[in-house]
Amino acid sequence: MRILYIDIDTLRPDHLSCYGYHRDTSPNIDDIAKEGTKFTNCYVSDAPCLPSRASLFTGRFGIHSGIVGHGGTTADLRLSGATRGFQDQYLRYNWISMLRRAKFYPVSISPYAERHSAFWFYSGWKEMYNPGLRGFERADQVYPYVEKWIQDHNKTDNWFLHVNFWDPHTPYRTPMEFGNLFEDEPPPSWISQEIIDKQRIGYGPHSAREPSGFTSQYPLQEFPRIEGIKEIYDLTDYKKWIDGYDVGIRYTDYYIGKIVDLLKDYDNFDDTIIMISSDHGENQGELNVYGDHVTACHITNRVPMIIKWPNKDWHEEYNPLIYQSDIAATLIEGLGVKVPQFWDGKSFFNKIENHENFGRDFLVISQNAWSCQRSVRFENWTLMKTYHTGLKDFPDLMLYDFENDFHMTSNIADEKPEIREKGLSFLNSWHKLMLEESPNKLDPMETVLKEGGPFHTRNQLKSYFRRLRETDREDMITKIQDRNESYTL
Repeated sequence: MRILYIDIDTLRPDHLSCYGYHRDTSPNIDDIAKEGTKFTNCYVSDAPCLPSRASLFTGRFGIHSGIVGHGGTTADLRLSGATRGFQDQYLRYNWISMLRRAKFYPVSISPYAERHSAFWFYSGWKEMYNPGLRGFERADQVYPYVEKWIQDHNKTDNWFLHVNFWDPHTPYRTPMEFGNLFEDEPPPSWISQEIIDKQRIGYGPHSAREPSGFTSQYPLQEFPRIEGIKEIYDLTDYKKWIDGYDVGIRYTDYYIGKIVDLLKDYDNFDDTIIMISSDHGENQGELNVYGDHVTACHITNRVPMIIKWPNKDWHEEYNPLIYQSDIAATLIEGLGVKVPQFWDGKSFFNKIENHENFGRDFLVISQNAWSCQRSVRFENWTLMKTYHTGLKDFPDLMLYDFENDFHMTSNIADEKPEIREKGLSFLNSWHKLMLEESPNKLDPMETVLKEGGPFHTRNQLKSYFRRLRETDREDMITKIQDRNESYTL
């Protein structure tokens, strides 16, 4: 048995054709999904990149591991302190170490640890290969590492290979010679000129007025796929923007096809478990955020999860609410190893094997890098609570209808008080339980707030106020000040 984990940064599932997208972005991923199982409601507990992978690879939610942000204290694992043994138990029993207990030889091809100074990530691996571009690698720069490793180990068994692609992440650097397969296809139909016009009188990093962050454009000579898009003015800009994202997905998919061909050439494909997932999704206009992952919601925290597990009588699709770390636990148990008791991820292997119901009644998902939010996914609802806006126009509470308003255009928190209160009760009970199970009883979100709010918006207030004045949105300054949030000036 071999395991291939394809980890595609910034990939939202509803932009894969096998998840119902109207564009053919993922023919090779689709083929793997046809042979395997697709989970439609898989969420990362903590977004974006650093806390998300920390949760998956440690098996613990950010509120327990301490990693919830991209900078400051909460970008590092919480120290075990006086209880630490000769080896840290949390790293000794992380996902990769547990795979080693299952007699697998784990190998990673990823720049993740260097990009985020997340050197705890090295724990457990037998081999690690860093392409060295800190997350700016294209698929054609990652694939040679994969090709050589599989060629060199095609006759060996019981390996786990983690392959990390980054192409869907802004600023959409797929080589121009790859072309644009979607040039003649319409963009997603949910967005309209009316929505864009409304967003343009708003504000916030990565909004329609600042899609590159806090300014109007990327250095376009380096990223020609979004050349000329200083702001999102209209649907023409939006189409060019979303084409860049979708082409990045298709480019990654092309190289996934090459990996599959390689496995088949060596007669290894049929007995290889293949997992395909991501660290988070990507807002593409939702909540007035373009090309980044700044919220806690079913756009940012929902990820694809496709598993081809040979000789398993699993259904083609499962819809229960699960965490990505539950999948890690399920894999571990499926390989015959007991899941560590302190993991927040819980296995549903036996239930899915016996065709029993599985999943969670609700999920709490978090964001603390660009804003401070916790949200509850339950039934058909996403309830979002904002503790710090991160310079965005977010109300304290938002409620969205997952089925009928997937792109979150209408906040119905005031219209559905009974649903709102039910979600808040879930959030409060979860928070109480998490702190009871925490060794130091501390919530790392409180640390984020005490250190000046979300890392990516610290030290940005004065310069962003200047931009608001320059772009005739001075009235928005008062709106930001009225929130009475703490920012590091």
